[in-house]
Amino acid sequence: MGGGAQSFVTHEDIFTPSEWREAKTEDDDRSLELVLVDYKVEGRVALVTIDNPPVNALNQQVRQSMLQVVEAVEADGNVDAVVLACAGRTFVAGADINELGNPLQPYLPDLLKKIDHSRKPWVAAVHGTTLGGGLELAMACHGRVAQKGTKLGLPEVSLGVIPGSGGTVRLPRLIPLEKAITLITTGKPISAEEGLTLGLVDKVAEGDLVGQACLHACSLIENPVVPLLQRAIRGDEAVDWEATQRSVSLRGRGAMAPVEALAALKDAVTHESEIALASERQRFLRLAVSDESRALKHIFFAERNAGKSLRNVGGSPVDLSHVGVIGGGTMGAGIASALLLAGSAVTLVEQNAEAALEARERVRNTIAQSAERKVINAEAADWAVQRFSTVLDYDALKTCPLVIEAVFEDMAVKRDVFAKLDAVMPASAILATNTSYLDVDRLAASTAHPERILGLHFFSPAHVMKLLEIVRGERTGSVALSTAHELAKRLRKIPVVSGVCDGFIGNRIMAAYRRDCEFMLEEGALPSQIDAAMRDFGFAMGIFEVQDMSGLDIAWAQRKARAASHSGNERIAHIADRLCEAGRFGKKTGRGWFDYRSGKPVPDDEVVALILEESKRGGFVRRSFTEAEIMNRILSTIQREGRAVINEGIAETADDIDVVLINGYGFPRHKGGPMYMADAAPSEVRTVA
Repeated sequence: MGGGAQSFVTHEDIFTPSEWREAKTEDDDRSLELVLVDYKVEGRVALVTIDNPPVNALNQQVRQSMLQVVEAVEADGNVDAVVLACAGRTFVAGADINELGNPLQPYLPDLLKKIDHSRKPWVAAVHGTTLGGGLELAMACHGRVAQKGTKLGLPEVSLGVIPGSGGTVRLPRLIPLEKAITLITTGKPISAEEGLTLGLVDKVAEGDLVGQACLHACSLIENPVVPLLQRAIRGDEAVDWEATQRSVSLRGRGAMAPVEALAALKDAVTHESEIALASERQRFLRLAVSDESRALKHIFFAERNAGKSLRNVGGSPVDLSHVGVIGGGTMGAGIASALLLAGSAVTLVEQNAEAALEARERVRNTIAQSAERKVINAEAADWAVQRFSTVLDYDALKTCPLVIEAVFEDMAVKRDVFAKLDAVMPASAILATNTSYLDVDRLAASTAHPERILGLHFFSPAHVMKLLEIVRGERTGSVALSTAHELAKRLRKIPVVSGVCDGFIGNRIMAAYRRDCEFMLEEGALPSQIDAAMRDFGFAMGIFEVQDMSGLDIAWAQRKARAASHSGNERIAHIADRLCEAGRFGKKTGRGWFDYRSGKPVPDDEVVALILEESKRGGFVRRSFTEAEIMNRILSTIQREGRAVINEGIAETADDIDVVLINGYGFPRHKGGPMYMADAAPSEVRTVA
């Protein structure tokens, strides 16, 4: 967006009115009432209110209206100070993403320059989520008062750009440079309370936000502040730029925007403010039309459209204030913790007292860690633990409208669980399985009410991972589906609907490229080479380290269960089976594809020897692989399997596959997803050069 609206709301369905209400003139023409900006004077203070629901996006119409109001206020001899506020649930939460890459005047930097240079003090009264261009707007004001609980941030890097209206130049003049680097290069927001400690806001208000902002504005009439762009950078001597760039690059996994944001911050330190502002703007304009920004814009909308079919399924969701969970292992405890953190009460069933005690300890630890990370406060953590109970009897679940089983991944075990639930649960209860691979239709067929059965495939750790695969069985009913949709909203997860097949969307595709990676081992590659290629491409972790983390024994059991169904002509690699036969189940046993006895994954000569044996046994002539060859092979396998998943009706859209691979399997977000890469414009990278 070559214009000014450069930071973007993370909400769907942005409403952009096309017309202003007829302007009204009251008394001495000091009050202009517009559809987007209201300006009125009380005493000697002008109150300017932006009203562009739902999130007060700084689109072109808002900027145009604001520019007129700024000029009117500046010319009004009866105004000595200005308070800028927003109607509705939040201050400006960013700009309209649809304007990204499309220059529209007036540009935001020009508007902010007028506010910054005003002879009258402006105070921003912020609340809700003050993000991106909204925070840049607030920083251009001469003071800031924040409602308690407000979130403040500059999340532009999440869309492949950087702040483009002074964010990298103004922020390090308000807060210490190291904190500004973290806030801008990660895009993560901070609380109003932390903002007060750092110096981003002047006051935190409880109660009358606008009233306290007016008092602050009046105080600035008599005690004007030094213009922000004339202030020194805070703490620039403490930054090791080379080390910081290495850290930012590593964390970004190949993304350009965080590194560009750091470079813009360095410009703010080494150049005069006007030069730094111009440099920041040029970076922003260049990045706004980059492949990375296009890819991130794609996944932005793909995530917001995920699960769209669930919005109109009919049927009302069941009450989610009390949910049952069966199984208190890592996944069951994680699901219970996610529910507790979202406000539900949870009753968890275990097999015996010892297992119940262990489950309770897992949940307590997870809640405590969430409090330590300030996801919730201490009081909320205590209340969450109080809402959690463990029992040994299925009868205790009768009052739970939804029950989620998370027991061992074995069809016989799960069918036994559903038989017990069928015997005690009312017909209105929804029963969900957390299976990763198993046939949901077979489970449903073993129950008296198959319409209430569906899959809810959580990803570990369940209280952290955003993705939720909702597996729609052949006979899954509308109430079950609407309940799953409501659950995803309650847990703030991204719902992706999948049909029934072995592994659903994500695990089916991962199994395909994992299998091909094992074929590459037979042909000449090594686990460390393949994992390194995947990390260099931007994956969070290589496929072999992923297997070691999750445990090789689980996939081994599944392979053995499916062995009888293999055709005689099907190519099968036996390397993983041989590792399991040797007791190498991954990190939990100290050795798997790698050796973990030192605490880190180390290539193992025994594994290399085993691979060479299998290559020889299969008659393969080993050859070397480049990283590009490895990644082209992986991507083509993912894309081929993805197309099959779509053609079979398992995934609803190609975008859903991108959402699943990015949010569940570590695919680099800044590349948009494998299906996006396959269909990208010719100028963009389809696979790997």
